Amino acid sequence: MKLNLTKPICFFDLETTGISITTDRVVEIAILKVHPNGKEESTRWLVNPEMPIPKEVTEIHGISDADVADAPTFKEIAKEISLVIKDSDLGGFNSNRFDIPLLAEEMLRSDVDFDMKNRVSVDVQTIFHKMEQRTLGAAYKFYCNETLEGAHTAEADTNATYQVLKAQVARYEELENDTKFLAEFSSRKKFADFAGFISFNKKGEECFSFGKHKGKLVTDILETEPGYFGWLLNADFPLYTKKVLTAIKLRAFNNKLD
Repeated sequence: MKLNLTKPICFFDLETTGISITTDRVVEIAILKVHPNGKEESTRWLVNPEMPIPKEVTEIHGISDADVADAPTFKEIAKEISLVIKDSDLGGFNSNRFDIPLLAEEMLRSDVDFDMKNRVSVDVQTIFHKMEQRTLGAAYKFYCNETLEGAHTAEADTNATYQVLKAQVARYEELENDTKFLAEFSSRKKFADFAGFISFNKKGEECFSFGKHKGKLVTDILETEPGYFGWLLNADFPLYTKKVLTAIKLRAFNNKLD
């Protein structure tokens, strides 16, 4: 079947040095861009993470330090990646909780802006877990009746993710063939940042979702404890979270001037 798209969607997958959004780096990225007319464009980059790849991680995705020694750094390809995805929604497998947050960090470290204001994201893993409770390999077998060859390589996982989503839409009548619907269906709790440190309350106001101020309005804490804002900016939080906090503070300041 063909996905009903109003704009391109980029299915992507990252292979990395580990699972930390703030400290680990990308070693491979594959993007499958699907256009509304059905045209598909596939791009893949090996990336020098500028840090050692742990042996136990290499055993999972098969990418070693030697494989990426002569590869470009993420900063060297960041603008190229941005051009590929700039007009597109995003899709992936566990992408809302890992791939998108880490991609945002790599982009911001490379001085390339990144946000989700004009796009939605479809997380195929969330749809799968809500429907069948399995892994990507099992999803591919279940929905496509094929064995996933080359699992844990970005290119194979990216293509499998795209094929699984199409099969999910075809299988379940309750799933609308619409990117915005699929993005909403595959989303979890609404957060202002990718890493989930700032959530929205029922009124749509930003609140801290961690620590001693969990559940409290960000604007209230930034006003009553200005030192807390400074601590957040200097602590080991994702760059995108810091970007969101700064935007909230600037908005509050501008509201006072009005």
